[in-house]
Amino acid sequence: MTTTDLIQIATIITQSNIEIIKVSVKKMSDTQLNWKPAETSWSVNEVLSHLNEYGRYYNPVFLRKIENTRFTSTKEAFLSSPLGRSAWKSMKLGNVKNIRRKIKSAKDSNPTVTPSLLEGEQVNTFANQQNELLSIINKSTAVNIRRVKIPISRSKVVRLRLGDALLFVVYHNERHMQQILNLQNSPNFPVH
Repeated sequence: MTTTDLIQIATIITQSNIEIIKVSVKKMSDTQLNWKPAETSWSVNEVLSHLNEYGRYYNPVFLRKIENTRFTSTKEAFLSSPLGRSAWKSMKLGNVKNIRRKIKSAKDSNPTVTPSLLEGEQVNTFANQQNELLSIINKSTAVNIRRVKIPISRSKVVRLRLGDALLFVVYHNERHMQQILNLQNSPNFPVH
């Protein structure tokens, strides 16, 4: 994969997420935002609070690493590490936009386990984080996305290449945006 391809994929997915929020989610009522098809399922607000927790971690780390790196010579080719490829491939949607397998969320980013994640501004926070991520993706074009390393949220010892970490985050966001669209298309989703 080229660096240009990776940046383009990350940009397109993030722009799509911004569009879904603008066109669909921002127009939802409180009833729609908090509706669950089952007790063990997440509502739209819970999905967004989960994503916001990841954004609160990754966006500042991405920015700090990009701004403070000594690896400012960009490379045209990007090569994923085996761990990085495994991480982002596990998040990537299937060819027909299906969520191939469920992945258990960490307790500190699971709103049903940690209700304090629901801060009340899930929609606007996520929209702002996606715009910030778009800016970060653009800034990453000025550094070597293979040499800059990002500590993952679950372990500060494990680090991914910036390119792999960007793909992990954007595919994770896309996966959960599809979850929101699936909720919205549910036959029992509230009309108002």
